[in-house]
Amino acid sequence: MPAPEQSRKVAATNRRARHDYTIESTLEAGLVLVGTEVKSLRIGGASLMDAHAATRDGELWLLEAHIPEYKSGNQFNHEPKRARKLLVAKKEMQKLAGAISRDGMTLVPLQLYFNGRGIAKVELGLAKGRKKADKREAIATRDWKRDQARLLSRRNR
Repeated sequence: MPAPEQSRKVAATNRRARHDYTIESTLEAGLVLVGTEVKSLRIGGASLMDAHAATRDGELWLLEAHIPEYKSGNQFNHEPKRARKLLVAKKEMQKLAGAISRDGMTLVPLQLYFNGRGIAKVELGLAKGRKKADKREAIATRDWKRDQARLLSRRNR
């Protein structure tokens, strides 16, 4: 279960994910990081733009996420776009693997953050891709709901 919003320190957000995909459900996963990656995340500048999660050898991996090199790091600095292992429960992993292979869904990272205890977590969304017409429809629905709320608030004055 994801942590409450106020106890999160967000390091990176994938703003295009909710536009390009229909998010069916979300889950929180831990990350296996090296020291310079954690320091770099705390500074900021990470990007989840082209990132996605996939299964390899029965494990879940975060691919194409960009965490820049730590500027004060030495020769043991990390590679910015390396594959990072995600930590989820075995049953949750099997459920996700089944949804990905059977239903044609994908795992998209929505947010990379530090929880209240200072541990790096990633919020993953089980998502289905949207076509161009679906994107337009979602924008129109969102705009109508915004206008509707505005009209109702004026009426109640």
